[in-house]
Amino acid sequence: MRVPRIRKPWRLVAEATALLVAAVVAFPLYWMVLSALKPAGEVQSTEPRPWTLHPSLDAFRRVLDQEDFGRYFLNSLLVAGTVVIASALIAFLAATAVTRFKFRFRTTLLVMFLVAQMVPVEALTIPMFFLMRDMGETVPAIGLNTLGSLILPHIAFSLPFAIWMLRGFVRAVPESLEEQAALDGASRTRFLWQILFPLVLPGLVATSVFSFISAWNDFLFARTFIISDTENSTLPMALLVFFKDEGNDWGGIMAASTLMTIPVLIFFVLVQRRLVSGLGGAVKE
Repeated sequence: MRVPRIRKPWRLVAEATALLVAAVVAFPLYWMVLSALKPAGEVQSTEPRPWTLHPSLDAFRRVLDQEDFGRYFLNSLLVAGTVVIASALIAFLAATAVTRFKFRFRTTLLVMFLVAQMVPVEALTIPMFFLMRDMGETVPAIGLNTLGSLILPHIAFSLPFAIWMLRGFVRAVPESLEEQAALDGASRTRFLWQILFPLVLPGLVATSVFSFISAWNDFLFARTFIISDTENSTLPMALLVFFKDEGNDWGGIMAASTLMTIPVLIFFVLVQRRLVSGLGGAVKE
């Protein structure tokens, strides 16, 4: 008779802890979706329950019936997509430069990347407002009330983290690989895009997740830089419609938040495999 194997106590504790942490993390998402599906009477009830026997899609209908909601969605998608692509390409080239080439003040530049991460975004919002206003007089595409005023700051804020993280991936690629490619007749440009780029792609995906979430969920810059041209507003700004003086529409707020979360989940599903390998480590020689 086969005797069942008893798991080690520490493993049981680790698994139980992991399940508990997962439940704590998932509960706010569950409550958000539940509140979006509850009728208005249950959402405003003084005795909230973690379930509903009468699910309703009225809150989602109110959100989708809002004027320009589709435009806000496309604006957010355009801003986040542009930030992801631009920051990934720039960070890849910059990380390769600071890793493969030796030049003066290279260490100082890397330290500045870390210092830039330590500065609170709120402390730079007002100076950036005046910067966007002045730059808009020369380049209208990145002035106030334009999507460029949202794209440019997000690229700037995502680059330090992306460059610092990709630096480890580029360094992990052995220099002998580049020498072998040169012996085979490959130019530096060809090595950069056909050999090095695929090897550090997991790291690019990991940094792209950070850039996408930061740009997609941004409210501070959208509230500050988009003043009067509401056509260039993004999804977080659409939530303000449901905050009213006579009472907040919590069902609409939760429904809009649920719709905002769906693209993030889709993005995670698409890059899941690359993300796991990117967070797990770089290429080994």
